[in-house]
Amino acid sequence: MRQWRIDGWRSHPLDAQREVLQNLVTSAQYTEFGRKYHFSSLYHIRDFKKAIPIHEYNDLKPYIERCMNGEQNVLWNSPIFWFAKSSGTSGDKSKFIPISEESLVDCHYKAAKDVLTMYYQFKPDSTMLTGKGLVLGGSHNINALNEEVQFGDLSAVLLQNSPFWGHWLRTPELSIALMDDWETKLEKIAAQAIRENVTSVSGVPTWTLVLFKRILEITGKSLIADVWPGLELYMHGGVSFTPYRDQFKKIVGKDIHYLETYNASEGFFAAQQVPGEEGMLLFTDHGIFMEFMPVSEYGSAQPQTIGLKDVELYTNYAPVISTNGGLWRYLLGDTIRFISKNPFRIVVSGRVRHFINAFGEEVIIDNTDKAIQLACQQTGAVVNDYTAAPVYFSDEANGGHEWLIEFEKIPESLAVFVQHLDAALKAINSDYEAKRHKDIALKMPVVHALPKGLFIDWLHHKGKLGGQHKVPRLSNDRALLEEILSFYGSKKEQQMVF
Repeated sequence: MRQWRIDGWRSHPLDAQREVLQNLVTSAQYTEFGRKYHFSSLYHIRDFKKAIPIHEYNDLKPYIERCMNGEQNVLWNSPIFWFAKSSGTSGDKSKFIPISEESLVDCHYKAAKDVLTMYYQFKPDSTMLTGKGLVLGGSHNINALNEEVQFGDLSAVLLQNSPFWGHWLRTPELSIALMDDWETKLEKIAAQAIRENVTSVSGVPTWTLVLFKRILEITGKSLIADVWPGLELYMHGGVSFTPYRDQFKKIVGKDIHYLETYNASEGFFAAQQVPGEEGMLLFTDHGIFMEFMPVSEYGSAQPQTIGLKDVELYTNYAPVISTNGGLWRYLLGDTIRFISKNPFRIVVSGRVRHFINAFGEEVIIDNTDKAIQLACQQTGAVVNDYTAAPVYFSDEANGGHEWLIEFEKIPESLAVFVQHLDAALKAINSDYEAKRHKDIALKMPVVHALPKGLFIDWLHHKGKLGGQHKVPRLSNDRALLEEILSFYGSKKEQQMVF
């Protein structure tokens, strides 16, 4: 039955999206937001787009804060008692995304069931449900502003609200999954998980690798496959899996399936229909109406968006979403590209603010992830994580890019690694290649090799261990890079004091 429904919205995505928007506008027409923008008189998509401006988080923040203080019927017509707290990777401030019953049931849980259905369609003989799924998620807190209102990382909100029988299929137990102290939580997850028959794992690659390494330390095993012989699936998201794929193959020690999902606090947007297939199937019937802003429109006075029927392949778009949690024409902040239109399949290419374009080179995360992978293949290096920012022109030198790279396995020659990294970026990005021509605009990248664990130490220092927290990979602003370099310098000084 569920496969039949999936086939329906996959085959008729435009119809599914029109119905989603109609349901959203009808449901919210008597909310404060709906009355302000005259939802009751909006009958066409073009009217909806004309009436409502595109919002970023700060535009909706006054409404959201009122909801957090207990007011209802502000953005959505059903009660809002839960908020998903974002990781806030680019700064210290967090976002709080409203979570309604509809967004839980008709978006997040429905999408999760669809992912499971598609996986079993791909692998009918799967034994995944005979064991447990290890879920590596975030923390849970009570919002002190109102006893009824609670917030936590998205994973915690989903766990807290999932049906009781769902806990039978997962590990660790809820009390551990919702712990706040990441280091203690990691130890308890490892101790409990090694006693279970884990058949699937879900989590951000960086933190999953940390857990895997700790499990191998505790058990004395060489491979994760020795700990969990029945492991068959790893579901990942949050960051590109490209730089981590070789590390996972090595540490797992056997062939398993890797499945990418695209879900965030704001909604569950897409997932790979078939493990290993390029791109993720766009979910068009899950309570989210989607528009697509060409990246060139970002920052303009009246940015324009297009619908699914007008998207072009291999063009970067910033999704603008309206959801059954009360987000209206909300700029998600990611950038995506369509690689197929029948069905609609996408890849996540970066963030609207996480890129380097200081000299017209237009380098995005998708470029750097692939370049890192190619440089590793050429040199035998293994990279844990990285961040990069521009070096601006000075009186003495041209501009360039400065990289902080944490190696799991450092290359024999860092200089050779940098040459391969530079060559890969030239091959991937023609704008970068043009700016690097004869060093006229961009000089050779400068790369600092950081010791293992440095990025995790920095995240710990920032109070951002575990869950969805991650290091922003690219920025036009050097502030983050300078902060991490300063942190590294202070740690080296501390190590020199006896």
